[in-house]
Amino acid sequence: MYEALKEKFFETFGRQAQYLFSAPGRTEIGGNHTDHQLGRVLAGAVSLETVAAVAENGGNVVRVLSEGYPLCEIDLDDLSIRPEEFGTTAALIRGVAAGTGLRKGFDACVSSTVLPGSGLSSSAAFEVLLGTVASHLSGAGLNAVEIAQLGQRVENEYFGKPCGLMDQMASSVGGVITIDFADPGRPLVEPLDFDFAACGHALCIVDSGADHADLTDEYAAIPREMKAVAAVFGKQVLRQVEATDFYARLPEVREAAGDRAALRAMHFFDENRRVGEQVAALRAGDFERFLALVNESGNSSWLYLQNVTPTGATQHQELAAALALARHLLAGRGACRVHGGGFAGTIQAFVPLDLLERFRRGMEAVLGEGSCHVLSIRPEGGILLEEVEA
Repeated sequence: MYEALKEKFFETFGRQAQYLFSAPGRTEIGGNHTDHQLGRVLAGAVSLETVAAVAENGGNVVRVLSEGYPLCEIDLDDLSIRPEEFGTTAALIRGVAAGTGLRKGFDACVSSTVLPGSGLSSSAAFEVLLGTVASHLSGAGLNAVEIAQLGQRVENEYFGKPCGLMDQMASSVGGVITIDFADPGRPLVEPLDFDFAACGHALCIVDSGADHADLTDEYAAIPREMKAVAAVFGKQVLRQVEATDFYARLPEVREAAGDRAALRAMHFFDENRRVGEQVAALRAGDFERFLALVNESGNSSWLYLQNVTPTGATQHQELAAALALARHLLAGRGACRVHGGGFAGTIQAFVPLDLLERFRRGMEAVLGEGSCHVLSIRPEGGILLEEVEA
C-alpha cells in the first residue's frame, strides 16, 4: 500500500512525496460510552491503519486526496469554524491546521485499511493522522496525548459531532492502554503489556452490515441523557456523581430525567468500575475473569445503555442479530459485546483459537464474506514512517 500511495501522489501532484505518515484504527476493549462522562476506558490500537504520502507545496493551501473521494482544498488564511462544512473532510483539515498553527501548505494522498463504519474509528485515525502531519510540518511538537485532544476538539467544534476522547487517544498513543479522564485536561494514560493471542484467544471485529448513517441523534442522546442525570445533582457529568447518591435519589432522577436516562446512568457507574476490574484482571493474568467482565459489559450495554438497536427499529436489528449469532457460535466460551458507539457497525469477540475458523465461517455465512476481521494490537500510534532526503 505504501508504494502504491507514493505512486498515486506523484500522479496527482507531479512530484515525489517527502514523507509517509501512519495512524492506526482502534478497538474499544472496555468502557462503553464512559469517556464523554470523564470515566475510564480500556482500548487498543489495531493493525489496520490510515496512511498519508505528504509533501510541502510552498503555498498557503492544503490539498488532500483521500482514496474514493474528490480532492479537498482549504486556504490556510481562513481557519475559522464554518457551520456549512460540518461533517466534511474540509472541516477536519481546517480545524487541525488551526490547532497546530500550521502556516505551511502541503499536499497529501491518503489511503486506509480502516473501513468507514467498521467501528474501528476511521474518523479518529484520520484526525490523528492529520494532527501528526500538521504537528510535524508546523513544528508544534505535539505529543500523542495533545494530538488526541486536538482531534476531539476538532471533531466537536469544526466537524459538528459530539464525541469523547477515547477513539483519538487510543489511535494516537498506540498499544493497549487504559485511560482515566477524571481530569479532562490531563487524562491519565497507562500502557498495559498484554498479548491476547498468548492467552489462546483471537480478537475479532465483526461487521453487522448496519449503516451508521442517520444515527447522529441516537449517539448524541446518550451523553445528553447522562448529563441530564448529572444535572439532578448539580453536576456536569456522571463522573462527578457518587453512585450511592444516585441510587439514594433514584425516584427523583427518574422523575427529572426519565427511565432510559436512569438506566444509562446505571450502565455508566457499573462500566466505570468494570474497567478497573478488567485492568486488574489483565495485570494479574486472570484472563477468564477478564472474559467474564467483557460479557458483563456487553449485557450492560444491551440492557441498560441500550445502544444495540436504534429506537423503534423492528425489521432491521443487525447488531442484535450479530451478537446473538456470536453467542451461539461461542457456545459459552470466549466473550462478545457491542463495539464502540453502537446502534450499527460492529461487534467485538474474543474467540478461543480452536474455535476461530468455525466462528469465522459461521459469522460470514450469515453476514457475508469478509465480515469477520481477525486483528492484532499495534504498538505504535500516530507516527512518521518515512522521510525522503531532499
